[in-house]
Amino acid sequence: MKALVHQGKRGLAGLAYQEIEEVKPAAGEVKVKLLYAGLNHRDLFVLERHPEEAPGLIIGSDGAGIIEEVGEGVTDVAAGDEVIINPSLGWVTKSAAPPDGFEIVGLPDHGTFAESIVISAFNVEKKPEHLSWEEAGVLSLAALTAYRALITRAHAKPKDTILLPGVGSGAVTFLLLFAKAIGARVIVTSRSQAKREKALELGADVAIASEHDWNAELNGEKADIVIETVGAATFNKSLGQLRKGGTLVTFGASAGDEVKLDIRSFFYGQFTMLGTTMGSRDEFKEMLHFIKRYQIKPVIDQVFPLSQGIEALKRMEDAEQFGKIALKITE
Repeated sequence: MKALVHQGKRGLAGLAYQEIEEVKPAAGEVKVKLLYAGLNHRDLFVLERHPEEAPGLIIGSDGAGIIEEVGEGVTDVAAGDEVIINPSLGWVTKSAAPPDGFEIVGLPDHGTFAESIVISAFNVEKKPEHLSWEEAGVLSLAALTAYRALITRAHAKPKDTILLPGVGSGAVTFLLLFAKAIGARVIVTSRSQAKREKALELGADVAIASEHDWNAELNGEKADIVIETVGAATFNKSLGQLRKGGTLVTFGASAGDEVKLDIRSFFYGQFTMLGTTMGSRDEFKEMLHFIKRYQIKPVIDQVFPLSQGIEALKRMEDAEQFGKIALKITE
């Protein structure tokens, strides 16, 4: 089968569109013929983390398709079922943190940027009927991450004011859609005027330039919740826009891992800071129910054929996208 395989060199230099051997599902597994897959920033991180001396790895965490085969003992799904991949491995029950052994589809085992994937039957769910194949293919990782950050961790509720720095990524786009669905007021930031305008079209109440003085732009308005996904470049500006007693949730560091924190201002502000990442199978099911209830659909930036997956990853690396980039598996 055709796949995007990483081997030999770190980064995009080690990625190739090539043939790789298919495998059959073992007991408890299913083989899914993939129709669409979705890009995440994690895919770029995997290209740096996958050891140069390791065997070839199919990257990718998001995907949707049709079950072709089921292994022994599989009864909840059957061949012909239309399904979406849950990329969260080994985290079943909603909990404060993932258990030991938690992994994500696409590293250390093969991922979704291929014509098929063999995966545990526990990691497929019925495709939401209101989603197209493109939309289903790009949903899972970013939507699950956003749902846990906003609902499980931040306990967001109607009338909250929520600040989302760095709008445009898949996860932040889902955060915007989810927050508006529950009736929150949403403020976004971006360096790109086009992305700010797009966010306003999607329902954002205010969109400000990342490089501007946020407090001045907002006339001193503070947020109840900040979901910080950028990292060092915006972290302290984000904290500065949080009301006393407010909550900051963080799960991203694309602009730097280390931040300098004024601890006195932090404890005087009575702030709560929470870390999060991905989510459990319970939360994945909750997220699917949530998007069905509110008829939420992913924002698709652009669709590339699988054979042009490297070009698609370059677009994401350059932060040109708004929403999710999709790969069409069968051309």
